[in-house]
Amino acid sequence: MLQSTSFFFSSSPPACRLHCRRQNLASSIRIGRVLITHKKETALFCDEKFMACYSSIRTFSSTSPFSNPPPRAAISIPKLPIRISLPKIPTSSTNQTHLAFHPSDHALRPEITHQYPIVITTTSPADEAAAVSSTPVTAELYYAVLESIADRIEMHGNVAVQRDNWNSLLLSSINMSILAATTMAAVSPSVSADHSLPLALGSTILFTAATGLLAIMNTIQPSQLAEEQRNAARLFRQLHSKLNGPGKAQPTKAQVEDAVEKVLAIDRAYPLPLLGKMIPKFPKKFQPAVWWPRQTAESSKRRRSAKVRNSNNGWSEELEAEMREVSGALKSKDKEDYERLGSLMLKINKTLAVSGPALSGAAAAASAVGLVGGDNNGWAAAVAVAAGAMATAVNTLEHGGQIGMVVEMYRNCAGFFNQLEESIDSTLGESGFEERENGEVFAMKVGLALGRSPAEVRELAGKCAYSRDEGTPLDEFASKLF
Repeated sequence: MLQSTSFFFSSSPPACRLHCRRQNLASSIRIGRVLITHKKETALFCDEKFMACYSSIRTFSSTSPFSNPPPRAAISIPKLPIRISLPKIPTSSTNQTHLAFHPSDHALRPEITHQYPIVITTTSPADEAAAVSSTPVTAELYYAVLESIADRIEMHGNVAVQRDNWNSLLLSSINMSILAATTMAAVSPSVSADHSLPLALGSTILFTAATGLLAIMNTIQPSQLAEEQRNAARLFRQLHSKLNGPGKAQPTKAQVEDAVEKVLAIDRAYPLPLLGKMIPKFPKKFQPAVWWPRQTAESSKRRRSAKVRNSNNGWSEELEAEMREVSGALKSKDKEDYERLGSLMLKINKTLAVSGPALSGAAAAASAVGLVGGDNNGWAAAVAVAAGAMATAVNTLEHGGQIGMVVEMYRNCAGFFNQLEESIDSTLGESGFEERENGEVFAMKVGLALGRSPAEVRELAGKCAYSRDEGTPLDEFASKLF
């Protein structure tokens, strides 16, 4: 084709060749115009897109408070919902004031419409009063009370060991004296008159001395004295650990007065001296021990002033009903049973305390008859030997078996149930929930004191309610410890 075209041009005349050149030139011009027009339209389209993008970038830059220089690039990202949650600050006895911050006027993120709480903590009037009453002098008084409690723990512990030694040493000495006197009284009739007189005299003196010592021992009851001091040391240790517990870094005047009342109450319940202040060992009626101060209006007011105001403070109607059922079970079962057992053991102890000296005194009298001599020496020696042997057995049963300690144990247990019942009743007697101790904490303390879990306490309350509705006696004790 190219060869034919070139042959045509070469063979054509000059006029034809000129005409062809003009046509080719016109075609080239038309093609060039079309290309130029297309390029202009493309450039115009690009210019419009570029100007639109540039204007949007300038608008964004002008509205942003963080960009002073013009931006160099733009990145388009999808808008995501932003949620910011601030943690709640736990407060114990403080009030919270919430101020709302509205960031809707922020032009950078107009989609965030959440309110961010700003928590301002203020001190309650009770805390301010406690801070004012907590002074260096108050702290010094509080630690002085703690030092006196620690000293009492040591003293009561030492006295308990000492009086327990009294019980064992007096028991051994008196029994050995009675057995020696019994042996001499038994041998005296079988020897000659010259040798029987010293034996009868020796047995009489030993029986008389043993009778006097046994009367003194039965009066003071060393085993019961030792148990009293052990209980006092335990209660003082419990009070010391409670006063050293959390929240006592800045003691108040009310806490000092409350601690002093508790110390003096334990002192009155378990005195150290014997003469004049000793607890009667043979009262007319069995009485439980009382080692806590009685609740007064002033003490209740001080306790309420230290409470944290809250909605229900962990209390509910179901919990109140459960605590009332537990209190009724303590009164009708546990305390009544321990008072009955304590009265029984007190009667037994009285009988043994009177029988021991009476038997040893009878043995001393029979042995003294042998000093006179005559035909009745054999009968007198037999009475002295029998009475001496019985006195030894009674003395061993009373003091070796520590009947006095058992009486004191029953007295302490009955007092424990009495204190727990009084604590429940006084707590439920307070009208407002915020004036009481926290309900969950109080229920846990009651359960631990009874040796029960919270579920077992609820089960016990259900049994008490059922037995009361049916009119049948409760067949279970509230406490599992004693």
